Amino acid sequence: MSDPRAAARAIDALRRGWPIAIAGAEGALTLLAIETADGGRLAAFDPAQQAAILISAARAVTLKLANQMDAAHPEKPVIVARAPWIDLSGAVALADPALDLATPLKGPYRALPVLHADAAGAALELARLAGLLPAFFIGGTGLPEVTIAPDDIAAYDDSAELVIAARARLPIAVAENSEIVAFRSADQSGEHVALIIGQPDGTPPLVRLHSECLTGDVLGSLKCDCGPQLHGALHEIAAHWGILLYLRQEGRGIGLINKLRAYSLQDQGFDTVDANLRLGFAIDARDFGVAARMLTLIGQTTIRLLTNNPNKVEKLRSLGVDVIERVPHRIEANVHNRGYLDAKRDRTGHQL
Repeated sequence: MSDPRAAARAIDALRRGWPIAIAGAEGALTLLAIETADGGRLAAFDPAQQAAILISAARAVTLKLANQMDAAHPEKPVIVARAPWIDLSGAVALADPALDLATPLKGPYRALPVLHADAAGAALELARLAGLLPAFFIGGTGLPEVTIAPDDIAAYDDSAELVIAARARLPIAVAENSEIVAFRSADQSGEHVALIIGQPDGTPPLVRLHSECLTGDVLGSLKCDCGPQLHGALHEIAAHWGILLYLRQEGRGIGLINKLRAYSLQDQGFDTVDANLRLGFAIDARDFGVAARMLTLIGQTTIRLLTNNPNKVEKLRSLGVDVIERVPHRIEANVHNRGYLDAKRDRTGHQL
């Protein structure tokens, strides 16, 4: 039987720089996340300096490995042979595409057969959940802190453990009659928040799902439209009544640090979609099950959804939320985010 709490323990271990093991159908694969490793941890994990490196297929394409048979499948994990010159800094440069211009890759790299395919694939998903680059040293002899199974990772569901932790009246600039509700999960450090604006009147609330964006919401970044979307949504909801769900899923679910890496890639000429893919992540890694759970706990599962993303509508409906109307969210572009908005329209189906 799978244990979803085991994945949370493994995520914590990876963030701390501790080795873990994933026991798949072909045996256990020991791993050390490259991003959180240091010299001491790597020496303890791999004293013989022979541990291979696990990366995503997307990263393998960037490294020109896709023409090698063992790296040719576009959705499979890739194992790179450990060359004598691949020390920790070399592995970091191999793992992080945002460093490609600053640290030209030495190469050539050689792909190896993937002998633990299910465990290797699960490891890449676990890295995403941990907000780390999907890259590991593998096969070291160091003892793992946690041993889990691929099914444990597949069963991980942050929304299942979500509960209301606190609520309070919160007058805000656009609506003094507002209430804030904080949600907490035992397996996550960040709290999600709902802002209930106005008084429920029996009609379906106007709901906005807003994913956290520190750079846009707080610092006023012009690279995205998140800040204007947030403030526009507050005004739109205040004109009726409704709920703003503030989801702690920075960077469409890849985390703040990886979002900044994606920004660096965008400065190199990649659009927002290709930047995520180049890092080895999905185009959109957010978990809308969290939003569905929040609405259920509030008691509002029939809603009007303020969004330009039809995929949000379909995802919420599949999770049991009755979205009776999609309300367009119109925000003006600026010279810095026009390309970003065009990519969302042309490559991820956003529409007014």
